[in-house]
Amino acid sequence: MKEYNHLKIEKRWQIEWEKNKVYKTNNPGKQKKMYVLDMFPYPSGAGLHVGHPRGYIGSDVYARMKRMQNYNVLHPMGYDAFGLPAEQYAIEHKIHPRRAVEINVKTFEKQLSFMGLSYDWERRVNTTDPEYYKWTQWIFLQLYNSCYDTKKNKAVPISSLVKIFEKSGNKNVSIYNSFDTIFTAKEWREFSEIEKQKILMNYRLAYEAEAEVNWCQVLGTVLANDEIVNDKDGRMVSERGGYKVEKIKINQWLMRITAYADRLLSGLDTLDWANSIKEIQRNWIGKSVGSEIDFPVKLNSRGGLTSPDGEVSPPQIRVFTTRADTIFMATYVVLAPEHDLIFQLKDKIENWGEVLSYVEKAKSKEDIDRTREDKEKTGVELKGIRAINPANNEELPVWIADYVLAHYGTGAIMAVPMHDERDRDFANTYKLKITDLPLVDAKEITQKVGGQLVSKYKMRDAIFARQRYWGEPIPLYRDKKGILHEVKKLPLELPKVKSYEPTGLAEGPLAGVKSWVSSGYETNTMPGWAGSSFYFLRYMDPKNSKAVAGEKNMKYWKNVDMYVGGAEHATGHLLYARFWHKFLKDIGVAVTEEPFAKMRNQGMILAHDGRKMSKRWGNVVNPDDVVKTYGADTLRLYEMFIGPFDQYASWSTDGIIGPRRFLERVWKLQNKINKNTKSSKEFLYVLHNTINKISLELEDMRFNTCVSSLMILVSEMEKLESLNQSDYEKFLKILAPFAPHITEELWTELGNKKSIHVSEWPKVEKKFLKQDTVKIVVQVNGKVRTEMLVDIDESEESVKNKVLKDQVIEKFLSGQEIKRVIYVKNRLINIVV
Repeated sequence: MKEYNHLKIEKRWQIEWEKNKVYKTNNPGKQKKMYVLDMFPYPSGAGLHVGHPRGYIGSDVYARMKRMQNYNVLHPMGYDAFGLPAEQYAIEHKIHPRRAVEINVKTFEKQLSFMGLSYDWERRVNTTDPEYYKWTQWIFLQLYNSCYDTKKNKAVPISSLVKIFEKSGNKNVSIYNSFDTIFTAKEWREFSEIEKQKILMNYRLAYEAEAEVNWCQVLGTVLANDEIVNDKDGRMVSERGGYKVEKIKINQWLMRITAYADRLLSGLDTLDWANSIKEIQRNWIGKSVGSEIDFPVKLNSRGGLTSPDGEVSPPQIRVFTTRADTIFMATYVVLAPEHDLIFQLKDKIENWGEVLSYVEKAKSKEDIDRTREDKEKTGVELKGIRAINPANNEELPVWIADYVLAHYGTGAIMAVPMHDERDRDFANTYKLKITDLPLVDAKEITQKVGGQLVSKYKMRDAIFARQRYWGEPIPLYRDKKGILHEVKKLPLELPKVKSYEPTGLAEGPLAGVKSWVSSGYETNTMPGWAGSSFYFLRYMDPKNSKAVAGEKNMKYWKNVDMYVGGAEHATGHLLYARFWHKFLKDIGVAVTEEPFAKMRNQGMILAHDGRKMSKRWGNVVNPDDVVKTYGADTLRLYEMFIGPFDQYASWSTDGIIGPRRFLERVWKLQNKINKNTKSSKEFLYVLHNTINKISLELEDMRFNTCVSSLMILVSEMEKLESLNQSDYEKFLKILAPFAPHITEELWTELGNKKSIHVSEWPKVEKKFLKQDTVKIVVQVNGKVRTEMLVDIDESEESVKNKVLKDQVIEKFLSGQEIKRVIYVKNRLINIVV
């Protein structure tokens, strides 16, 4: 028997698989389809450490089993290479981002290739390829040219809304919007093009508006919420670099994801995802049904607010409450520190300096920190300002406090300390009145005080712009009058520039490119999540130049059957991708409501010291070194065996020895193979129960118990004097998804011509699942002396007679008097002498 040389074996088969296109996916065919996908990775310049491949190996094991079960498996890989990480890497290494991406992709692909992952590399995509981001830009334009019909519950063309405006104005339109002014058809026709453009921005699904954003001066860009963390003092800092982040207002492109809030909520009930992920999304969307009620403002000094037409009107505080029934118990009103009314009333606020100082401090705090239940309540009273309770005309003090968020509800609440714990904590801190009165009918009081019943969401519209160079250009341009137009020929490619570093202003580096600016193009680029919000559709037909994917392919593959990736993407990528997919379904591109039918999340592999692997801590384990020393198959087995797939686990270099020795034992089993050997019923029971167990447990990615079962089966095979070849081949098949190289080598040595990875998954013979015999322990005076096979239903008397005739037991009973026999059916028999 030749030596098990993993280096030669693994290299040989990786070349053979690529040469013979073993993992090439066929488009629409007669087979059942199975779409297995890893979350779109960013190719880091630092390369992979051993924690990164866990998800890739898990999805690969699953895909390999499905391929052997005669599914047409789509298992692709590509690169999400636009965005801040690539640009920062390029700036730090003083090379162009495109060159940085090329280098990083080569490193990434080289490392993935030696792990034996069964990707169809012919389908690889890269978000930075103009032929890819042509479709990112195309989808943006579809969103820009669409609005959301709340009666039809779907997106419709913005042109259909324009026709309504021309015919009857906007009084009765059922379009989701952020516009609060009513106009007639005549007024619409008299508006200028610029005025019409501004009005339509309030209805478009992709729109431009002034928005509060997370601005990082050092990085020179706006950051998404999931790109921000809190430092030890609770201040917002960038996840990358730990730089200060503050909230500012700038003109931004946004996506009206809130129009899809209800569909995003209801769709969760149809998904086979971890409940924890679904709950995170439900909380992030944060639907509340309640009332909007106006509280008139009373000023110590005379005057009101001047409207654009010059009229002076008394200011109002519009509050949102889910408990209008407690309105008679309201004892004060609270505004978010960012509320527009604060600055409109600054001349009326007697302690403006104190108020402004508090507002500035609030800008440095993250929403999640501001709303923590255990957070100390802080605030400032707006002196000189009172609010009138419309239910009883009682004057109430007005405060600002950071536990109220500007983007949730209306950014203002009526505080009811008797019925709300946060309000009560605040009231106790500042010695405010707490009133207990009878409850009233919420709907009735809302109508009586001129309010309205509404649904509100915590989720905000998604900011869709970054002040950076390395991103997809937004395919719009302004003419000299300032009117926006679509770029007709896509892709609109990034210009070649000498400098792509941030300017430090709230604008992108493209603002410094004269030819770009003179053409009227947008100087912001799309955010990092743009290209990853539809890539799973592009894999279905990656070379199609006429559509995101051809209709035939789309109808065949439908959506992702098994999605594997980190749970940290719950409120970013997963929400955005679901939103885009629902929109693409509305316009007839996607064919399903949800993009990811089933999803499993891998747990992180920590370093041996229990911390996250990082160059900073000097605890990174390089997979190149592990594969060179122990082999890719050993690495694959170890990462699947290390613990439950969805839980954290710590890397142990000593622990990897076990899987390596297991493979060496598998290698030696070939010495026992004999075509003529007849397998015992006992062994066939173990074999078929193992096949059955692995077939079932792989469906839910319980990899560690599968590997354990394989180890037990090998131990049983080692006990046999000879091993039936057909049974050994069945074992190799169920091991193949975990250890593809060694099983391919052994399979070929047995004379098989086609790859084991396109062979048929072994069928479970049900007759062997029921055990006819069982092994029992035989004791004498409580000490184990031997083991014995007995029939499952064998009587106690028959078992006793067999034991007394056993040669091993006879010598322990010789000359002894049997006092009694203790028998536990199918487990043990104890002879007491």
